Amino acid sequence: MIVLGLESSCDDSAAALVTGDRRIVAQAVVGQTSAHQPYGGVVPEIAARAHVEILPTLIVKVLGDAKMSIHDVDAVAATAGPGLIGGVMVALLAGKGLALAAGKPLIAVNHLEGHALSPRLADPDLDFPYLLLLVSGGHCQLLEVRGLGDYRRLATTIDDAAGEAFDKAAKLLGLPYPGGPALEELAKSGNPTAVPLPRPLVGSGEPHFSFAGLKSAVQRVVASGDFRREDIAAGFQQAVVDCLMDRTRLALEKSDVPTLVVAGGVAANQAIRSALANLAQTNGRRFSVPPAWLCTDNAAMIAWAGAERLVAGLTDDLDAPARARWPLDERAERVRGAGVKA
Repeated sequence: MIVLGLESSCDDSAAALVTGDRRIVAQAVVGQTSAHQPYGGVVPEIAARAHVEILPTLIVKVLGDAKMSIHDVDAVAATAGPGLIGGVMVALLAGKGLALAAGKPLIAVNHLEGHALSPRLADPDLDFPYLLLLVSGGHCQLLEVRGLGDYRRLATTIDDAAGEAFDKAAKLLGLPYPGGPALEELAKSGNPTAVPLPRPLVGSGEPHFSFAGLKSAVQRVVASGDFRREDIAAGFQQAVVDCLMDRTRLALEKSDVPTLVVAGGVAANQAIRSALANLAQTNGRRFSVPPAWLCTDNAAMIAWAGAERLVAGLTDDLDAPARARWPLDERAERVRGAGVKA
């Protein structure tokens, strides 16, 4: 079995061919950093137009690299949300066209499910259930992944996601876009205890995350001019680590799943990965994390999610909608604050 995956939910265009036995036959990812760098963040209109130009060439490339045609694949999996709606529509419409033309099943993949299942692509020994910390630019959630399509949300962000806070803090520090990796690099030469920064909700009984106050605190210390940029970066990163560890520790205490998993773009941060590994060991849990390239947006995870769904007989009609918002746990109650992001 081999599935073609397509991804265009934000500012990365990607295509990949993945087999049911976890072999990545071919993949290609093209980012848009230079297009968005002058604006300090992703411009949705620019991103969508770039996807229209780039994605068809990537589809041709991966099929050519694999010496295959679209008729050789068993299904086409495309991100159908959540994300920037203009971008989401590009991959989904391309997937629909290919599926219709070749007479192949279409699988409309939830981008968050792609992240949630990506550890299983990298780790053949990872079985359901597991506790997932899904941490990215747009989402910060703790979920019990009980099975394919079976997710129970334990916590979400009530305002900003951790990845968004990283990017905003980096922008305040005058770092280039994308801000997260630049801030992580700057933090290596800083003192994480030199700048007094808050840890929102740490120590509280509330399970959710909050990073808006931390972001505002960074704005104030930068404006004061009293601290080195390196120390602010290191202090901010440590504050995020402390928040993530505190909330995840609380979830582990309430869950009996045997494995702790982290996925999403922020999971590429080495300080966060290391702290979570130690947390899992301390709590007697196995720890699993995909390689850094699989944490950021890519089509291999979309193809793999499609492969898992194809095996389960879960395919979609050609009228499957593009969605700007699409929670994994649609039964979860909306939280206070900006819980609509959940």
